[in-house]
Amino acid sequence: MTVAERINAERIVLAGWSRAILLQLAHPLVAAGVSDHSSFRGGLLSASIRLHHTVGAMRRLTFGTGAQAQSALDGIIAIHRRVHGTLPAAAGPFPAGTRYSAEDPALVLWVHATLLESLPLVYDALVAPLSRDDRDTWCRESAPVAHALGAGDDVPVTWRALQDYLDRMHTSGQIVVSDTARAVAAEVLSPRLAGLVAPARAINRLVTSGLLPPDIRAQYGFAWTARDDRRLHRTLRWLRRIRQVTPDLLAHWPDARRHAR
Repeated sequence: MTVAERINAERIVLAGWSRAILLQLAHPLVAAGVSDHSSFRGGLLSASIRLHHTVGAMRRLTFGTGAQAQSALDGIIAIHRRVHGTLPAAAGPFPAGTRYSAEDPALVLWVHATLLESLPLVYDALVAPLSRDDRDTWCRESAPVAHALGAGDDVPVTWRALQDYLDRMHTSGQIVVSDTARAVAAEVLSPRLAGLVAPARAINRLVTSGLLPPDIRAQYGFAWTARDDRRLHRTLRWLRRIRQVTPDLLAHWPDARRHAR
C-alpha cells in the first residue's frame, strides 16, 4: 500500500475531517462559500449526506479505477464552478463585497493543506506512527489531486514545505474566524438532531477542539482547560486501543480492502 492508501483506508481517520473543516472555515472567503452554498447548515441528515459524498469522492480518488478517479475529479470541479459570490461583511483583511470563488487557486490550496495536515495527525494518534519519510510521501502522493483541482504551482510536496506554508498563512492575517465561520462550525460539531448520536458528537467535538491550533480554537470561542486536555488524551488512548483490537475487515473501507486484494 502507498502511504495515501494506508491513511485513506482507515475509517477512524474521519476523526480528522472536522478539524480540517474548521481550519478551512477559518479563512473568511471559504467560510462565506460554505455558508452560501453548502448543506452543512441543513441539519444532521444533510451534513451526513454531504460528508458521505465528500469521503466517497476521496475514496474513489485513492482506490478507484482511472475512470472512477476522473469522474470524482469532474464532480468536484463541477461543484466548484457553482460556488462563487461576495463576502457579506468585512472579516479580517477582507472588506465587505470581496469576491470569492471555489476555483480560486489560493483557496483550493488552503483547503488541500488543511486536509494534508489533519488526516496524518489523526492517523498518527489513533492508528500507527508515521515517519518523516511517510509524511513527505503523503504530501507528494496527494499533490496531483490538488493540481488537478487548480491549486496552482505552490502545492507542498514535503511535510516541511507544508508546515512552512501553514505558518505563512497563520501569520498572514488572512486566517481569521468570522461570525459566519462560528455559525457554520456550530452546525458541523452540533447539527440539528445530533442528540440522536450524542456520544459520537461529544467525542468528535472534544477531538476536533483539542487538535485545533490554540489560537484558532480561541477564536472559535471553544473553552479549553487542563482538564479538557487530560480528557482529550484519555479519549485518544481509548480510540487507539479500540483500533488496535478492530480487525481490518471492519476498520478499513470496503473499496480499500478490494484495492488491496
